[in-house]
Amino acid sequence: MVDASIVVYSVSGVLLAAGLLLFVLIRNNGLAAILWNELVLERIADFFMGLTKEQRILNYVLQNAVKGDPQSVIDTIDKYCYEKEWAMNVGDEKGSILDKILVETNPSMCLELGAYCGYSAVRVARLLKPGSRLISVDINAANLVVAKQTVEHAGLQDKVQFVEGPSNEVIPQLKKKYEVDTFDFVFIDHFKDAYTSDTQLLETCGLLKKGSVLVADNVICPGAPEFLQYVRTSGRYDCTNYPSHVEYSKNKDALEKAVFRG
Repeated sequence: MVDASIVVYSVSGVLLAAGLLLFVLIRNNGLAAILWNELVLERIADFFMGLTKEQRILNYVLQNAVKGDPQSVIDTIDKYCYEKEWAMNVGDEKGSILDKILVETNPSMCLELGAYCGYSAVRVARLLKPGSRLISVDINAANLVVAKQTVEHAGLQDKVQFVEGPSNEVIPQLKKKYEVDTFDFVFIDHFKDAYTSDTQLLETCGLLKKGSVLVADNVICPGAPEFLQYVRTSGRYDCTNYPSHVEYSKNKDALEKAVFRG
């Protein structure tokens, strides 16, 4: 007869080993960490707090960021994501790279695919010259409510126009409905499997011109291999890769800059 205490200790040992293995995998694998945060931790917090993570971020901004100060809004969201909950903003490290590219481009007409909480919209709009415009597209109505309030708290609502809907339906409407000629700058940070098709749609709809700059986030983690292959091999773009890390972590990621040749 097997001693029950031996069975208990054996099971405990297996569970402990499995727990340690899971911890190591999550800690050292960017995609695993994202899934853990998005599918487990976030849902637990949503259940107990009765608010979505996006609403929790917004409340933190409204309570702690200086109204009318875009940098304060950015710093406050970064602080929240480092100290309280991970979120899929472009983040401070890649955000600094984005800032540099944006300043170099000095755009007048900008497009963002993927608004989320409004972090990147604030990041972009704060650097735009007077009279410039950013159109931010997102399919998630609840996220757009948060993004709008975030941008308003930063005092940038006059520079940002939010559009709700699937990107593949919104893009063909941009010229006539939203009076867009072409975009100088496009930030792509929505569904990774839509990166390539939406880029091609921007081309087809005549929304890119010679020198238009596209910047795509998360091209390594979760990854956008089809997009990278397209912009690097189609002959239509001059590409630069900027190695970095997944937002608020040490897992490898990168931004891809693709300049349209016309």
